[in-house]
Amino acid sequence: MTESLPKLMNVIGFSAPGGPDVLVPESAAVPEPGPQDVLIRVAYAGVNRPDCIQRAGFYPAPPGASPILGLEVSGTIVAVGEEVPIEMLGQVVAALTPGGGYAEYCLAPWGHCLPVPEGMPLAEAAAIPETLFTVWHNVFERGLARDGETLLVHGGTSGIGTMATMLGKAFGLEVVVTCGDEGKCEAARELGADLAINYREQDFVEAVRAQTGGKGANIVLDMVSGDYVARNLKCLADDGRHVTIAVLGGMKAEINMALVMSKRLTLTGSTLRPRSDAFKTALAEEIVQNAWPLFCSRELKPVMDKSFPLAEAAAAHARMEAGNHIGKIVLEVSGG
Repeated sequence: MTESLPKLMNVIGFSAPGGPDVLVPESAAVPEPGPQDVLIRVAYAGVNRPDCIQRAGFYPAPPGASPILGLEVSGTIVAVGEEVPIEMLGQVVAALTPGGGYAEYCLAPWGHCLPVPEGMPLAEAAAIPETLFTVWHNVFERGLARDGETLLVHGGTSGIGTMATMLGKAFGLEVVVTCGDEGKCEAARELGADLAINYREQDFVEAVRAQTGGKGANIVLDMVSGDYVARNLKCLADDGRHVTIAVLGGMKAEINMALVMSKRLTLTGSTLRPRSDAFKTALAEEIVQNAWPLFCSRELKPVMDKSFPLAEAAAAHARMEAGNHIGKIVLEVSGG
């Protein structure tokens, strides 16, 4: 250990599911690392849509995970489990967590940590893991993205949307996004989107066809589902891939299977949180080899919306659910 640890810590909890106002500061025991875990003194915690869904009662923590919200943090490792390399003590990391981020101390498997270089603000470091792991897996592994292909992303100014745009452009994709107003469209263009479509004013199916000369997009990263799926399939090129990562518009969709057959489409999707620690460790290793250097060099930076003190987590959730944010919302815990 590098410091004397307290027995209790400040966390954000909720006694019953509900709106943002159910989130309140509480006290909890500082967790002890398991054999493969590190204990992180949290500097900042990222706020993500799954946190809001869990708070509302629709996304319970997987077995064994902390019931405290928070899927990503940045901070300093202050204790390690018996199977963790001892040299990790004292390292500053960004980590994907199974839960527990809205707290002064948080556990994470050591294989899910990314080393934070000097010069990377810890607020930004906390805003990266959840969207980076999600986008890398779904666009590049499940979606099989290749140089020169076209990627359609819904929710272009969300944390996922901004990450998908940045990574897509960094790896040679043409990126088309949809947004809900012109201000968000302009923000998406500034980030590098080749086309930003205001879905309230324009049919994104026709806009994608026009942008691609009638060929369609090769990949759709879909967070909406519901009635968007049928429209997404119309957007896809032959041999296109439809990747679903959220169902904000409804869990059920009506699909024209003749279209799927005639275009040879692939429909897939995933949720990251329930996957095994071994899977996430392998994903982290691939990210460290391919994408993390772009952030360490500052070539890529997460789009930051607003930081709230930990005690004001309710206000952070209210901002996310209002839909006015552009980029990532974070909670300041110890700062740095």
